[in-house]
Amino acid sequence: MTIGHALAPLDSSSESGKLPVPSDRGSLGLEPVVPASVRGVRLGAPPRWVRRAVGPLLLLTLWQVLSATGVLHADVLASPGTIARAGSDLIADGTLPSAMAISLQRVAVGLVLGGAIGMALALVSGLSRLGEDLVDASVQMLRTVPWVGLIPLFIIWLGIGEAPKVALIALGVAFHLYLNVYAGIRGVDAQLVEAGESLGLGRWRLIRHVVLPGALPGAMTGLRYSLATAWLALVFGESVNADAGIGFLMNQAREFFRTDVIVVCLVVYAFLGLAADVIVRTLERLLLQWRPTFTGQ
Repeated sequence: MTIGHALAPLDSSSESGKLPVPSDRGSLGLEPVVPASVRGVRLGAPPRWVRRAVGPLLLLTLWQVLSATGVLHADVLASPGTIARAGSDLIADGTLPSAMAISLQRVAVGLVLGGAIGMALALVSGLSRLGEDLVDASVQMLRTVPWVGLIPLFIIWLGIGEAPKVALIALGVAFHLYLNVYAGIRGVDAQLVEAGESLGLGRWRLIRHVVLPGALPGAMTGLRYSLATAWLALVFGESVNADAGIGFLMNQAREFFRTDVIVVCLVVYAFLGLAADVIVRTLERLLLQWRPTFTGQ
């Protein structure tokens, strides 16, 4: 091909020494640069919270239809409308708010007590080989014991008041925090520790500025598991000689075959657990801003 043939398409613009400017970027095969954070957002797509609500709404609709058609009898499971009315009545007479306050107090005390014990044991075992030899074997042995089976012993040791309920929650919380914090400490990159030592950091400054921040993701994971276990332990604890709380309402409803009240209590447990998980997720976003994570595509 000659030079003349190569320059043939450049008609009038070639005479002036200028290349033609395409009117559309697509003619050159170019695409606008879109940030990665915006690529997954489609125009006209519903918000994410709407999509997440579709599943529960469909389940509630199916539940209501089965109850209205008589497929699901009220003695087996009350309809969503009946449950909503029962919850409204419990809120109106103050029964449900009072029970929630007592249950929240039990979980808070057990969480603080168990969290302190679990964190302390994890620090002793994770930061010291001697501490690991003295602590880890005993904790690993005790955590395999079904902690719900310890309820009779707790009643014998601590009586039938608040102490066994709080102790049961604290026990479940302590094991989860211990395992995750211990794993987080031992999972800190050894090169970061060596870098801190080369910069002249002493033992305690190394623990404060390198080891503990590196173990923070594990601690947040342990806290999430601990909160879930705390609500589970509360259900078992309040089923034993409780005279107040959400579990007490469930026991009373069971005696009178009030499935609507039982489901109301279960829904309250679920929402309290969900609220606790939202709090922990917020703490993770605030405390772990330095750690980028994959959020899905």
